[in-house]
Amino acid sequence: MADLQQRIEALYRSDLRGSAILIICLWATILFVLFMTWPYIPQGSIKAVVAIAAAAVLIFNTAAILAMVKHYKEDKEFIYGLDIKNADASRNRKS
Repeated sequence: MADLQQRIEALYRSDLRGSAILIICLWATILFVLFMTWPYIPQGSIKAVVAIAAAAVLIFNTAAILAMVKHYKEDKEFIYGLDIKNADASRNRKS
């Protein structure tokens, strides 16, 4: 049982790292595009719309990823336990 807990924790930590990387890439990409296109946007009102849209994308996507991670933490035994059992069963069928 301790082995299963260790495997669950390893998968959860891996998902945490992946989520952090995705959030960093999301912010870097959106901000890069925003700053690179900013000089080419002619009107102030359009700049405001673009800035608000970029902020909305960043806020809502970041919140969604964080909510997913929170859910994974709350139900990690169930979520990752199923993954591990299925992976083990698949590996056993192949061997």
